[in-house]
Amino acid sequence: MTGGFRAFVAAATLALGALIATPAAAGVLQCAPFARQISGIDLHGNANTWWGQAEGRYDRGHEPRVGAVLAFAASRSMPVGHVAMVSKVISEREVLLTHANWSYRGGIERNVRAIDVSPNNDWTDVRVWYAPIGDLGLRSNAAKGFIYAQKSNDMPVQIAMADRATAGSDSAQGAF
Repeated sequence: MTGGFRAFVAAATLALGALIATPAAAGVLQCAPFARQISGIDLHGNANTWWGQAEGRYDRGHEPRVGAVLAFAASRSMPVGHVAMVSKVISEREVLLTHANWSYRGGIERNVRAIDVSPNNDWTDVRVWYAPIGDLGLRSNAAKGFIYAQKSNDMPVQIAMADRATAGSDSAQGAF
């Protein structure tokens, strides 16, 4: 290999690496902005701060409602927590969630199953659909509870608006 060819390969490798790494860092859809957009809950920052920020601004509780945002606690596997909007209540211990950046980096999942596995039936321990295994995740996730934004009959309009705004950005969609 000649010196000029080596330099070309090195430069090409660096350029290709920059092209691959830059969009992932700058353009990955995160859960918090997506949840804010589809729920109408105007909170900012990492997902693990939403529960505290909601105090005094939004009603909070442990009963699932359509349009509410389920706030997951920070953990070793989720250092900045997670937020997901309830798109349908199946029962007091099962809901469908719409959220981003869960099964796939930056991917949107709509109407994926989540179940309450907490011993007190209060949604403080939750298992969520995980597309790579085609089932509920193998581990449960600590949650703080639900943040309530508005009446559930307003939510179809919000979801439709978010669908138009994010059209073409779906990389995964869970089902059961």
